[in-house]
Amino acid sequence: MERRVLLASGGAAFLSSLTSGRRASAQSQSRSVLKFVPSANLTVLDPIFSGAYVSLCHGYTVFDTLFGCDAAQVVQPQMAEGYTVSDDGRTWSITLREGLRFHDGEAVRATDCVASLKRWSARQSAGQIVAGFVEDWTAADDRTIRIALKRPMPTLATIMGTSVFPPFIMPERLAATDPAKPITDMVGSGPFRFKADEYVSGDRVVYERFADYMPRPEPAAWTSGGKVAKVDRIEWQIIPDAATAVAALQRGEVDWLERPVADLLSVLKADKGVKLDVIDPTGWTGFVRFNQLQAPFNNKAVRQAVMAAIHQEDFLRVATGDDPSSYTVCKSMFPCGTALGTQAGTSAMPGDIAAAKALLQKSGYAGEKAVLLGATDNPPLGDFAELVADTMRKIGIDVDLVTTDWGTVTQRRAKKEPVSQGGWSAFVSNVNGPAIMNPAIDFLIRGQGQGPGGYFGWYENADVETLTRSWLEAGDAADRKRTADQIQAIAFATVPEIPLGQYVQRTAYRRNVTGMLQGPAVLPWNISKA
Repeated sequence: MERRVLLASGGAAFLSSLTSGRRASAQSQSRSVLKFVPSANLTVLDPIFSGAYVSLCHGYTVFDTLFGCDAAQVVQPQMAEGYTVSDDGRTWSITLREGLRFHDGEAVRATDCVASLKRWSARQSAGQIVAGFVEDWTAADDRTIRIALKRPMPTLATIMGTSVFPPFIMPERLAATDPAKPITDMVGSGPFRFKADEYVSGDRVVYERFADYMPRPEPAAWTSGGKVAKVDRIEWQIIPDAATAVAALQRGEVDWLERPVADLLSVLKADKGVKLDVIDPTGWTGFVRFNQLQAPFNNKAVRQAVMAAIHQEDFLRVATGDDPSSYTVCKSMFPCGTALGTQAGTSAMPGDIAAAKALLQKSGYAGEKAVLLGATDNPPLGDFAELVADTMRKIGIDVDLVTTDWGTVTQRRAKKEPVSQGGWSAFVSNVNGPAIMNPAIDFLIRGQGQGPGGYFGWYENADVETLTRSWLEAGDAADRKRTADQIQAIAFATVPEIPLGQYVQRTAYRRNVTGMLQGPAVLPWNISKA
């Protein structure tokens, strides 16, 4: 064999080896990067300040919590090693696990947790009611959180662990920020760290595995157990156009599409490379939220008229692609199919346009313009807004439907000025079941008004707040059920919001993605790519 042939053969082998190595490297890199399309753009990073679901998903990626809950909704220690309660029920001592660290390398200390709990209790509705029981939050030492209560609260760990917007733990220097101002410096203690240098709102959000995170030894379940990061990097890609997002998933350009629109589910069902699943089996509920500071919806009778006109099945068909197996007519403020979910609003929600017109005529409505906010990039909220606007017009309300992206809706709904100054009258959104599971965490019917923790629309009701405290102190399940029924009766009479029915939302991902967990939000741990 001639020498040149040997060289050619050796060169070909070398090139083949080099090409194979590059291919293997690319495949390895592909396996270590999860590309995810969220349901909306991430505009507010602070999950304690924001009430947006997309901010919650971000929060669970970056931060950790003292307690979580398993798939049976049983509260479990998470960052906490355990806790004790004094004999009189008024002093809780929570011990942190050893070795917990923030993304900046600093140790997690009890003082950080105390500051985080205080901020949560000032901002979030569940935390607000916990604060009503707390006499003092202190750090007994670096690993011990001491909570002194004014009176016993046996449900304290339950509220921390089941609140959908839980007390995410952050460094004391950040948690000391005014609760009325959003934090932008994302230093957490969770399994992934936020890459601020790669964040572009409206385009991409990037997270990297935090090598120093210490997962618990138990299997991951819901928001509890071992939060093991099995990919090195997560890239959120913001793709507002639904068809473009589905096409990207089918081509393998992205790995996971959080919420494909109902109209395109049949396309994905036919794709053998894609799997459809359900993240939250408790379902979602669409809702109309009213601004009670401004006319016309500062008038309870006007709100009652709109409620009487709403026909839930119209919304549910749109949300599910007319799939009856995926929805439930649910005239309840709590999820149907759960302990507190009853059809308490049946008489208040007849779905009768003529009856609603009569109620509006008696209400004293003076023809004020109502500005309804809807999001076109967050299905099915755009369609829901169109249906609500149409319903309002049919009963005689002068409504101006303003459709924008969801990020703009979340910013505008914080305004308290009149419509003439850029304010709003109502907006349409949805919420998952765990967020409205009981009176303490159901921010839509809490009556906190404009106080800290009050949700956009600023519904105020002292009776609801008193009954919620009674629910937290109730001795048994029967007492809690009776109290919840009383709260529902008040809510359907005073209309802080209108439930639009309950449905499950499908998520879609490539079949090489495994380990997906169910939970109250998109949970990034335990996921791997083949």
